[in-house]
Amino acid sequence: MNAITEINLAIGAMGFINDHCHRDIGKVGNLIFDMLFVMFKEPGNFCSRITICVPGDKAVDGSDIRSVVDMSDGLSGPPQVPICKACEMVVDFAYKQLQNNMTRGAVIKFFSQLCAMAGLAGESKVDSARLPLMPTISFTIGGKEFELSPNEYITKIGEGASTQCVRTFIPMDNPPEGGPLWILGDAFMRRYHTIFDHGNLRIGFAESA
Repeated sequence: MNAITEINLAIGAMGFINDHCHRDIGKVGNLIFDMLFVMFKEPGNFCSRITICVPGDKAVDGSDIRSVVDMSDGLSGPPQVPICKACEMVVDFAYKQLQNNMTRGAVIKFFSQLCAMAGLAGESKVDSARLPLMPTISFTIGGKEFELSPNEYITKIGEGASTQCVRTFIPMDNPPEGGPLWILGDAFMRRYHTIFDHGNLRIGFAESA
């Protein structure tokens, strides 16, 4: 977990993606489970539909399994029945797991956690009523601290009852050779006047007037 994600969690940022994902995950998750439950109810039919089993194969025991090389007709090929049996065993196991409500709940909970991760990767909103309770965030650059208050790192969109408060920190998952990166952006430069000295490869900050 990077620093920006930790900050977003600390201030209670809830991604717009996260919000919609949590709202629908239970409904969609249960629908998918119900569809799979019907599909896996008859393992033999399912394995035939995906062409792993050939209609008429006997996936019961190995007594009439065709050998890899059938000398009677000179043809060679993979033994079909063992593959079919394996498919049916896997599907039957999956069907039994789908019958277990604990399994369903665990999977839906897992995807809910993924919702949280996805939401924090995009634009996120916070509860406007919590602004007075949010912490001041301090950046240490060149041995000096630069602070931002909640009113500076939270942006308000709209007016009245429709007002939404959006945090300005967005995590960037760059690979190690190019990251981790932190773009300070408008929230920081509104508070601190920033000078880019390209000739001397340095940056200067000062309190904005």
